[in-house]
Amino acid sequence: MRVCEKLKPERVFAYFEEICQIPHGSGNTKAISDYCVSFAREHGLRWIQDDSNNVIMFKDGSEGYETSDPIIIQGHMDMVCEKENHVDIDFEKEGLRLYVEGDFLKAEGTTLGGDDGIALAYAFAILEDDTLPHPPLEIVITVDEEVGMLGAEAIDLSMLKGKKLLNIDSDEEGIFLTGCAGGLQADCILPISRQQVQGTLYEIRVTGLQGGHSGSEIHKERGNAAVLLGRILKGIREELPFYLETLEGGLKDNAIPREAVCTILIPEDWKGPNPESLVSSWQEVLRHEYRSSDRQVSVLCSEPVKKQTEVLDAASLTKVLFFLRTMPWGVQHMSPELEGLVETSLNPGIMKLEKDTFSLCFSVRSSVTSRKYEVTDRLTFLTEFLGGEVTISGDYPAWEYRADSPMRERMADVYRELFQKEPKIQAIHAGLECGIFSGKIENLDCISFGPDNFDIHTPKERLSISSTEKVWKLLLEFLKRSK
Repeated sequence: MRVCEKLKPERVFAYFEEICQIPHGSGNTKAISDYCVSFAREHGLRWIQDDSNNVIMFKDGSEGYETSDPIIIQGHMDMVCEKENHVDIDFEKEGLRLYVEGDFLKAEGTTLGGDDGIALAYAFAILEDDTLPHPPLEIVITVDEEVGMLGAEAIDLSMLKGKKLLNIDSDEEGIFLTGCAGGLQADCILPISRQQVQGTLYEIRVTGLQGGHSGSEIHKERGNAAVLLGRILKGIREELPFYLETLEGGLKDNAIPREAVCTILIPEDWKGPNPESLVSSWQEVLRHEYRSSDRQVSVLCSEPVKKQTEVLDAASLTKVLFFLRTMPWGVQHMSPELEGLVETSLNPGIMKLEKDTFSLCFSVRSSVTSRKYEVTDRLTFLTEFLGGEVTISGDYPAWEYRADSPMRERMADVYRELFQKEPKIQAIHAGLECGIFSGKIENLDCISFGPDNFDIHTPKERLSISSTEKVWKLLLEFLKRSK
């Protein structure tokens, strides 16, 4: 018996469960792309699969809609793969372990991939059903949205005839998005040198943080484990002369790091305070500071181990700590026009200390292009001042608000009539592919929407079953009225 067998809408959840059994993390999309192609073949649809594994499927309008203007339905096939430390899963080869809890569909100890597998599930359920009234459909499913919108950037859309796009990649039902920030990925790399030292080794770990999406939750004052560990190390360094052996934290540039860990070496002849007492005091400080947003934050110190190992030399350690304590991070500017909207931010998401380099990968976002590049310039100036270099990738534009949007008005009308509730029209700080598509299709009318999906990009991700059904009804009624 399938986990989702009794959930409604039945075919949407049936397809979603199938999608969850196919590994489809960013950069690992060939299997899910081929699944889309197999679906198109099985249902007699015209399809295109490009060299990047993007897929486009076409379906003619139903009876009476043959000459209606086409509608583009769009989503992305990749997911963010995050897991709890105790969970044994190979995201490259294994599917997710789904379960139902009340109104929510979840995955055991991992992200669910409702962002954005639900878009594919909706699309497949519509395409397979020849009884549904709809205009000609152009289904665009992109790869690697979560790592810089690489699929949207690469895809050729010249064959599309539609000028109206439904992006199903939002996570709050009843909120229709009409603009988003642009962004890029900045990889900052510093050269480091090592030396052999004998001493006592301790592991320090920052854990227990909520994490979250670096766009939609960057303003919630949640702790960033990489930033906090850098702060702790700088504080400890003022009281005892340690060496640094290892340092890492975070898995995705667009997910706020929930955990970071390092190993430090104390010289054999040290007679001052021990790391355990210093670490304990830092936990008290952080739990007080984050008592509302991240009250479970923990700072742990392992038992000491005698060892001779390679550690950073003094100059390299100073560079790394200086970078971690002076780098820009978090919210930089709030929108002066839209109350409560983050305008510019950056998230240090992946921290690695390797044999010869220290690297920190940032997701930079802004709805103002000049400020996106201004904060990137600050990162570059700092990195180059310390003898390093910065690599920029995945640079995508903001999606600017369109004052005249007939599609937005129609969608709002349908929502009011179906649910007797006023929808909200908003812009968001998270990135959406609509900006790239608007640059490729002249006069494109876009709207982004989706069902309630909470704590995306974290193992606590959960998709509302009832909201998924409401959005399904909304989507079908909108298509029905698009004659």
